[in-house]
Amino acid sequence: MSATSATHLTCNVEETIALGERLAAGWPAGTVVALKGDLGAGKTALTKGIARGLGVTDTITSPTFTLVNEHAARDGRRLYHVDLYRLDQPQQAVEIGIEEELAPDGWTIIEWAEKLGDVLPANAAHIEIEIVGENERRITVRGTRSAEREARNQEP
Repeated sequence: MSATSATHLTCNVEETIALGERLAAGWPAGTVVALKGDLGAGKTALTKGIARGLGVTDTITSPTFTLVNEHAARDGRRLYHVDLYRLDQPQQAVEIGIEEELAPDGWTIIEWAEKLGDVLPANAAHIEIEIVGENERRITVRGTRSAEREARNQEP
């Protein structure tokens, strides 16, 4: 994973969704994204934008009870939206076959990815969402081509 990072401030859900759409535009197939943030921080909202950026037209909801939602994306590829909130240990993810959802032919977004421990691929991109106000979020992106592009655009 690249050490490059970019930080964004969004002021409402619509801006968070729009940021997700912009970020996903440059992601190659095989990208795995680890989302980190408190409950209600906006992980699913960001995922809605990412899905839009990848050409998904389905309604995006958090797969809290199903663990994985699969969506048709651009170029016949798939988006795997994983929510590990209900898991207690990384071994549980292995038991449900999480590695199968990390397919190189699509994109994988993992909410509560910190619950994977060492199961999370070393080259996964990381996005952390922090609540900084009632509607404001600080979103830090590390290890993606989008982060590298954004960091270059932020240089003086």
